[in-house]
Amino acid sequence: MDYFGEKVNLTQSTQFYLETLIYSLEKVFTIAPSFRAEKSRTRRHLTEYWHAEVEVAWYNNDDMMADEERMIKFIIEAVLKNNEEDLKTINRDINRLKNIKIPFQRIKYRDLIEKSREFGMNLKYGDDLGADEEYGLMVHFDNPIFVTDYPESLKTFYHRPDPDHPGEILCHDLLAPEGYGEVVGGGERIYDLQELLKRIRDNNLNPEDYYWYVDLRKYGSIPHSGFGLGLDRLVMWICGLSNIRETIPYPRTIRRVKP
Repeated sequence: MDYFGEKVNLTQSTQFYLETLIYSLEKVFTIAPSFRAEKSRTRRHLTEYWHAEVEVAWYNNDDMMADEERMIKFIIEAVLKNNEEDLKTINRDINRLKNIKIPFQRIKYRDLIEKSREFGMNLKYGDDLGADEEYGLMVHFDNPIFVTDYPESLKTFYHRPDPDHPGEILCHDLLAPEGYGEVVGGGERIYDLQELLKRIRDNNLNPEDYYWYVDLRKYGSIPHSGFGLGLDRLVMWICGLSNIRETIPYPRTIRRVKP
């Protein structure tokens, strides 16, 4: 967009900005709008949505997942305590929510691909898990699951590669049951300067475009992890809604910008 004569972009995430703050504050978060330009017309995609994001110093992938599942369980219990009548009004089966248990199952991407064949799905290693694939998988689960260790080709450059398993990433997606699919994506961030530069170039990106993010590693960094939670997707699952457009007063999609 034109910003007082300068070309700027609407942000997809505040993650990079939060990472600048962990060195002094260690645990930081934000809840803000994010924008996506992808041409997706599924029941769970918006071009503007509410994003809750967290970055934490000294956390690894397992630490992050442990916090996330406690957070999700806390939210569900609070909704059941304060809004049970509202859920009944919209005909939500509250027993499905009452039966959510932690810890959530952890399953590696490669193992989930193998398991998908039990469900009659023709997935192979390296395939992305989009809305249709996640629906086909998660209709068979009654509890959320963490999918971990995705191949490098499916994750963006800032995710930390697993030093013990080349080609895989120390990351996770939290998939909601009943066919709802991804509500959280997260994992470890690269904190080594040369490793980050290599990943940027491997993805055919220009390091100069990320100069200030790269500078965070210039004089040494620390291990850290984070996640992004799609609040509208979380509401969609908890309320048992059929389309994400029902979660927000004025949904923005590739076909709707007003009112």
